[in-house]
Amino acid sequence: MQEWARELGFSQIGVAGVDLSAAEPGLAAWLAQGFHGDMHYMASHGLKRARPAELVPGTVSVITARMDYLPRHTPERAPDGWQALELGRLARPAEGIVSIYARGRDYHKVLRARLQKLSDRIAAEVGPFGHRVFTDSAPVLEAELASRSGQGWRGRHTLVLNREAGSMFFLGEIYVDMALPESAPVTPHCGSCTACIDICPTQAIIAPHRLDARRCISYLTIEHAGPIPQELRPLMGNRIYGCDDCQLICPWNKFAQVSRLPDFDERNGLAGQQLVHLFAWDEATFLRMTEGGPIRRIGHERWLRNVAVALGNALRAATQGSAEGMGDVQALRAALHSRAGDESALVRDHVAWALAQGVQGA
Repeated sequence: MQEWARELGFSQIGVAGVDLSAAEPGLAAWLAQGFHGDMHYMASHGLKRARPAELVPGTVSVITARMDYLPRHTPERAPDGWQALELGRLARPAEGIVSIYARGRDYHKVLRARLQKLSDRIAAEVGPFGHRVFTDSAPVLEAELASRSGQGWRGRHTLVLNREAGSMFFLGEIYVDMALPESAPVTPHCGSCTACIDICPTQAIIAPHRLDARRCISYLTIEHAGPIPQELRPLMGNRIYGCDDCQLICPWNKFAQVSRLPDFDERNGLAGQQLVHLFAWDEATFLRMTEGGPIRRIGHERWLRNVAVALGNALRAATQGSAEGMGDVQALRAALHSRAGDESALVRDHVAWALAQGVQGA
């Protein structure tokens, strides 16, 4: 099965059992504390996430898969490494940062199609069997299943880490109705390192292995639909879709593997772009530039909200100093004024806040 999986672009396949009862107390406590924020579907599904056989009756084993997504043209031998290259974007406030995973094709589509092909290949070998494929698309404890099946261990940032691949990979599962030998889990290798906790811009990792999603920039820019809390806006910097900081700083990601698929190559217009340019996208342009990608799911309104916050942070930085890459104050203000009367109250609110940052920083 490993060979079939590799032919389809997967890096590793594992098998986990369906008894996840040991994970239920932690899941219940996390939900009870409200750390899931506006992700109400997580609470509505309750403990079904930890009970695969309830989600898909008849399930007795779970095949787990991971797929590397670092873009193929990533400069592996950049002077200070690809991680430093990405972290360097934070020093250019007028440039918008889109999380690496979101610069290519929507991973949901890529993994789901290839997991189904893997299922078809298995069926051709053993005969028809009951199964269902998932890729971050249902109440599934992906990281728990991945760690139980030897894909890696849970890092302090809650993501799965692999000694040969870091954490720059997607996860997927096939729930099956046939018993398969379970893969052996691996031991943790974070040691005393707390780099991911220390670097988090909003201190969303409130303790090792505990994330308050309500403070996470990935949650705020993607999952959260309403106004972004004002106290968190200055901490978001120029991150407009997702945040990779906890992964970029992780020592294990020096081993991150470049994807073998063209699907995750960076699309033109999503990396290294100036905020004023991105803020000028009308809805038609937004839909065209994000077609087939994960960014489209947030819609044009939230895109403008996110970019407005980044413009405000860039404007504050520009009025406080003259460092290279800060951006032109007048250009930043002009971009914001262009949408000061936007039909969306959400956009108008964030634009007004952003313009005020220039006054405060003057």
